[in-house]
Amino acid sequence: MATDTPTSKADLDARFSELYKAHLRDVYSYSYYRVGNHHDAEDLTEQTFLQAYRHLERALREADGRPLRPWLIRIAHNLAANFYRDRSRKPESAIEDAGMISAPHTTESLVEGREELKAILDGVQQLPDDRREALIMRFALGMDNREIARALGRTDGATKVLLHRAIRQLEGIIEAPSSNGSPT
Repeated sequence: MATDTPTSKADLDARFSELYKAHLRDVYSYSYYRVGNHHDAEDLTEQTFLQAYRHLERALREADGRPLRPWLIRIAHNLAANFYRDRSRKPESAIEDAGMISAPHTTESLVEGREELKAILDGVQQLPDDRREALIMRFALGMDNREIARALGRTDGATKVLLHRAIRQLEGIIEAPSSNGSPT
């Protein structure tokens, strides 16, 4: 049991360092998919790990040997929700996607692929929060249903249903004529 719980500040720092190295990419990816730009994703990632450090001892005790990635993603999830709540109170004008500035590629297949990806990402943004979160965790982070369930505070069965419904709704959004403009 002593190996599960840090016995000193140095031990806690070492455990945090391992956690940071193992999950930095996942936390950043999740944050990026949630907020859509690198600057805000970096800020959310930093805030996530600051909170994780503050509560690491308790998390290690409560995890009982289970992986901490769902716990980290849950922290990022909550911070992203706060980010959107704060942003809705202080609206900003959005800067156009920096990808539009880069030189266009002439390869037709690359353009078609980008258009398809854009349609999918736009469709994901139209989903309710819980469905969007579940899809990001599953497909962008490669989390399994059990990890997603822990991160969202749901049962495994409810998570499976949530993912199924999210995929079906996303398919409907993507297949709907673009002239329609209304989410399904």
